[in-house]
Amino acid sequence: MKPSSCDTFVALPPSTEGQRIIFGKNSDRPCDEVQEVVYFPARDYNAGEKLECTYIEIEQVSHTHAVILSKPAWLWGAEMGANEHQVCIGNEAVWGRESADGDEALLGMDLVRLGLERADTAEKAVDVITDLLEQHGQGGSCMEEECSFTYHNSFLISDRTEAWLLETSGKLWAAERLEGGYRNISNQYGITTKIDKEHPQMREYARGKGWWDGKSQFNFAVVYSYMTPARIEEAGSRYHEGKTLLDRSNGHITAETMMDILRDKDSGINMEGMFMTTWKHGVGHTQGSFSARGSLLYSDSGPGQPLKETTSPSYGPDDPVKKKPRFQSKPDRKHQLFVKHELVAAVIESHKERGKKITENMRKLEKETMSKMEKFLSGGVDEPDLLVNLFLGSVQEEMCVYSTK
Repeated sequence: MKPSSCDTFVALPPSTEGQRIIFGKNSDRPCDEVQEVVYFPARDYNAGEKLECTYIEIEQVSHTHAVILSKPAWLWGAEMGANEHQVCIGNEAVWGRESADGDEALLGMDLVRLGLERADTAEKAVDVITDLLEQHGQGGSCMEEECSFTYHNSFLISDRTEAWLLETSGKLWAAERLEGGYRNISNQYGITTKIDKEHPQMREYARGKGWWDGKSQFNFAVVYSYMTPARIEEAGSRYHEGKTLLDRSNGHITAETMMDILRDKDSGINMEGMFMTTWKHGVGHTQGSFSARGSLLYSDSGPGQPLKETTSPSYGPDDPVKKKPRFQSKPDRKHQLFVKHELVAAVIESHKERGKKITENMRKLEKETMSKMEKFLSGGVDEPDLLVNLFLGSVQEEMCVYSTK
């Protein structure tokens, strides 16, 4: 399968308005795959406890942070998410000279969730992910199918002060700190000569493989990627289009700007077809301290409030993913919002006027919800309990819009 999915964006001051950091990602996955939005509260664990990820079991830590995740329903990890400390992470598939085939290990999506559960800053998330990569490696099929679909991973990670781009090749990796401006990634290596952290054997490994002569300036994307810099910058690619859209609003990027980019179809960023955009994620948070938890996504901050409308059925040990050989069948993972989305997509396709009305009402609801978020971000919240059911309420309002006659 060709690398033709996912786009992730981050914008930092001075490219944004109001000293905001804006994070966005489209999760482009198989068109029939269900994604769910789930919340897990912070927890403490006893020494020696184990954690079962998608394919393998690892050591659990003594404390995990509260997280809200957007994830394919069949696996443990997540495509993207945020935690209570306003760390946001999204991952993407990347392919390079090193083979991505290998034994089952941690998926890149597992590493997203582990980074969010265990790190309270973006830089610490880089350390968490790379330490786990060193211990356990990455590997295993990334689709709920008998045919294997494997890849290496890149991660865009932000917090309230900065962002990091982390790119991997097997257990090797390079990371770049982003302290201003904006950055987007699209299924290809993008770190070049500015490398702020790296695996200690990363350069020597490349030299031993004959990918680098050991003398010329080291360029991670050139050395580890199939593609040349000219291919990376190729006009018409989603990377180029995404960069152009960000540049167009440079200095004035807002959460609304990011959402418009994520839904842009002409650029190919909002994908359609067998591999399509199955979920969009947009987060805005302020620099410095913010008492009301500035993450737009992390609004359901209550004590374990379930997100029933966006949570898929659980099949426990009977899930075909847990049995070997894996993926011998596919259970029904559709949650309430997914079912509504299917129905509305059919309405929009077959009933033009009704579909137009639903779309207009959704845009209106989106604008009203964004106005509420803006008030929280700008003025704080006197009663934090007001935020407990904010996400759930928004989902219910969305479902009501879909019932519009």
